[in-house]
Amino acid sequence: MTDADLRATLTIDWITSEGLRGASRQEMLQGYCQRLVDCGVPLFRFHLAQRAYHPKYGGIGFSWTRADGLTHEYYEHSETPRDEWLYSTFYYMLERKVPEFRSKLTGHVLERFPALAQFKQRGATDYFALAKRFGDFADAPFDPRRPGEGVLSSWTTDQSAGFDEADLMLIRLTYPHLALALRAASAQQMAKDLLQVYLGRDAGQRVLSGEIQRGSSRQIDAVICYFDLKGFTQLAEQIPGADLIDMLNDYFGLAVHTIQTHGGNILKFMGDGILSMFDLGSIDEDATAALDAASDLQRKIRQRNDERADKGVPVADFTLALHAGEILYGNIGSENRLDFTVIGPTVNLTARISGMHTSVGRSIIVSEQVQRAAQPTNHDLVSLGRYMLRGVAEPVELFTIHESAALAQRDDFTE
Repeated sequence: MTDADLRATLTIDWITSEGLRGASRQEMLQGYCQRLVDCGVPLFRFHLAQRAYHPKYGGIGFSWTRADGLTHEYYEHSETPRDEWLYSTFYYMLERKVPEFRSKLTGHVLERFPALAQFKQRGATDYFALAKRFGDFADAPFDPRRPGEGVLSSWTTDQSAGFDEADLMLIRLTYPHLALALRAASAQQMAKDLLQVYLGRDAGQRVLSGEIQRGSSRQIDAVICYFDLKGFTQLAEQIPGADLIDMLNDYFGLAVHTIQTHGGNILKFMGDGILSMFDLGSIDEDATAALDAASDLQRKIRQRNDERADKGVPVADFTLALHAGEILYGNIGSENRLDFTVIGPTVNLTARISGMHTSVGRSIIVSEQVQRAAQPTNHDLVSLGRYMLRGVAEPVELFTIHESAALAQRDDFTE
């Protein structure tokens, strides 16, 4: 076995081991670049781009340099491709289905590819790139906005003679194995991201860790929160569909961020409403966090409505109900369609309380269970009276959060 074959074999064995271990992409790429250097490759810069299955980001890029090690950045979705992308070597390779590209960083390529000119200014002498598309994307027509699944990588050196053939052979031999390991790591990250986005942070993690059997659930004490947009049905009949979706996303984005900031978990979206829960370790902590979130959200929606009114776009008010108690948290549904959610009398009673907003004339309603659990509290919880609710044998006392005029006008709260 030649030295070149031995270097390739040892590097491939390491990649395989890291892939089986479940190493992250950051760990794998940092280690890969270091091994190339240890094998004598005069690596100055390495870059890899890969698709990201995420509602906000279309891709992720990893860059390694001799001086700074490994860094990464996300590329946001865009209907209009960025110039940096359109004038990149990766775009050129995908558009022309060229799997390999090399340049000694001289001549017209520096005009065609601005990034290569920048590398040359930093002392680079040789540039090498490989493109590997996966599965059905390998032969699919190229779409500049959605390049498909795969990995795009480049290697740059500042050695005066550039890369030699042994360096390039090592890269060519190891790259398919690196791409395969990255595909596995990407699939794991994709599953984690999508489950978190569609099921919520806590539920997504539980499903990913194996809580996937129908009927599997656990009994917990938590605070349930129902958030609804007020008058949404009437607004839906008055404004165009696209504007309606924009409005819904605006308010939902604000509500979700606020609830999660205070430790809440989003369970599901229900039309113009959000079901969430607070399960921070004790019912006292849950109640305190839920009240903080409700007060914070009331202030933020007031501010957002002022901003929207100034822009001349539709505004909406909200209602929010909080109740605490024992719930069942887990999988329900059929064998081929499950939902990870909460059920039980506490959830049902929260819905009943949510229906009392018109009767009591308040946007925020808090049950006596939450009021007791939160004591002592900095919030001014004012009783709205005792009510008989459907399906409940005893009357339930309801409260709201009262804000003084001075407090309601403050906008200098710490996030």
